[in-house]
Amino acid sequence: MTQATTERFQGQHLVRIGEGDSYLLLAPEHGGRLVRWVHRGEDILYWPDDADWARVAKVRGGNPLLFPFIGRHFVDGAPGKWRDPAGAVHELGQHGFARDLPFTVSAFSDVAVCMTLASSAATREGYPYDFAFSVRYQLLADGLEVALQTRNTGDRPLPYYAGHHFYFALPHLQRAASELSMPAAERVRQSPDGGLTKPEAGDGEYRLNDGRLQDTFHVLRAPGPVSLALPGRSIRLALDDADGEDLHGARWHAVTTWTERDDSDFYCVEPWLGLPNAIHHGQGLRWLAAGQEESAVCRLLLAGDVIRNS
Repeated sequence: MTQATTERFQGQHLVRIGEGDSYLLLAPEHGGRLVRWVHRGEDILYWPDDADWARVAKVRGGNPLLFPFIGRHFVDGAPGKWRDPAGAVHELGQHGFARDLPFTVSAFSDVAVCMTLASSAATREGYPYDFAFSVRYQLLADGLEVALQTRNTGDRPLPYYAGHHFYFALPHLQRAASELSMPAAERVRQSPDGGLTKPEAGDGEYRLNDGRLQDTFHVLRAPGPVSLALPGRSIRLALDDADGEDLHGARWHAVTTWTERDDSDFYCVEPWLGLPNAIHHGQGLRWLAAGQEESAVCRLLLAGDVIRNS
């Protein structure tokens, strides 16, 4: 394999793919994090100038990878725990451990990179399964394709539900001028005990200052793209192909919307394979047989000058 190209950024040596003013910067040693996605000179994702590289898992920015489970899990009302089918209780932090652990670069080219996290003593303590979890980023002429692949390398069924945490760059004062378009979906949130709220019918369009979007899971009930119309550009998340079939393997179960504060200059739109606590309630829980693998693919397609003044 050709050695990956690196670039120094914020005191770190990051992997770079792409050319000129369209490229990616990635941090395999820090959870396989996509740190920057620059398209024609513009940052598509948010990354703070004062990022704490000693605690990258806590940095708000880029695209953290969520595996093996997404969100918060509860056992008898206690967070950070989950119960396996045999009744054993394990400790596992919010969004799992992938964003905390080093990945290895398993493939590399001028326009694509694949990074892999394999099971180890560090993962088996809270998740006693054998696996290989990979992410593949490929630059497109008009965007980015991302594939999450999970392979069961053990000898028993493996439960999982992975996802993304895209921090899209958006000045907070522009939220009211930004739109989110959704296919048919139901809005659900997580209750304090780890359960799910009663589903509500979702809307086809939202302004990003709509409080109903905060910390909300949009459970997909029909195929179709999720689109962000921001001042100066649009971002179309293609979660299925034109025929309404998933691009390859696992279907996306939900899209989560979230931001941290009223003055945060980012907005998160996150494709997820399941809902938090799915290991207990089953919504989006996936099982891989021994030796089986599957992928979940999304394409982020870009266009400019799409927002109308209103």
